[in-house]
Amino acid sequence: MTLALMAAGSSSGGSSTALLVSLVLMVAVFYFLLIRPQQRRARSQRELVSELGVGDEVVTVGGMFGTIRAVDDESVSVEVSPGTEIRMLKSAILRKTVEPYEDESPADEEAGETS
Repeated sequence: MTLALMAAGSSSGGSSTALLVSLVLMVAVFYFLLIRPQQRRARSQRELVSELGVGDEVVTVGGMFGTIRAVDDESVSVEVSPGTEIRMLKSAILRKTVEPYEDESPADEEAGETS
């Protein structure tokens, strides 16, 4: 009976070590898959908000496209259509729109084609 209790005690120690290791691994997985990417997104959003300027074309969180016409400490005025400006928080800006860069003009593309 004493051997059975000793065997149970030694397996309990191994079991607690395995539990501790699995808990540490689980925390590491959560950090690298959830917390760290969230911190990166928050940092990039703060940088975007700090770099906003007049004339930037932006997309809001609500999906509206517009051009920034005025910038305050906490808010921006965005022109969403000619003559229509709305005032919103800087944090409501999702991203800046970037015009696609074209390497070739349409004339160059036609000259490169062979029939």
